[in-house]
Amino acid sequence: MRRTIEIHPAAPPKPPLGEPCNGCGVCCASEPCPVGVLVSRRRHGACAALVWEVQGGYRCGVLVRARRLRGPAWLRRVAARLASRLIAAGQGCDCDYEVEPRH
Repeated sequence: MRRTIEIHPAAPPKPPLGEPCNGCGVCCASEPCPVGVLVSRRRHGACAALVWEVQGGYRCGVLVRARRLRGPAWLRRVAARLASRLIAAGQGCDCDYEVEPRH
């Protein structure tokens, strides 16, 4: 089944399955992860937590917000570690979609 998703023109190309995340955004723009389902309150379509950062590509807004929490540094570290674990950050690309550039 073919489906079109909107990706920022400056986003890097999707890495191969299992390779490190590069911020391409394909996975989260196509469907939310379990954390994204809770944040987006939807099971289909783009995750509402997906954010574009000019200097780094797409990022998980849950993780970005955890790192920017107000309060003691230990709280930011714990929140970021928990968010990273929940979204499986650092585990490699788990999106097996084939991406075709828009013509």
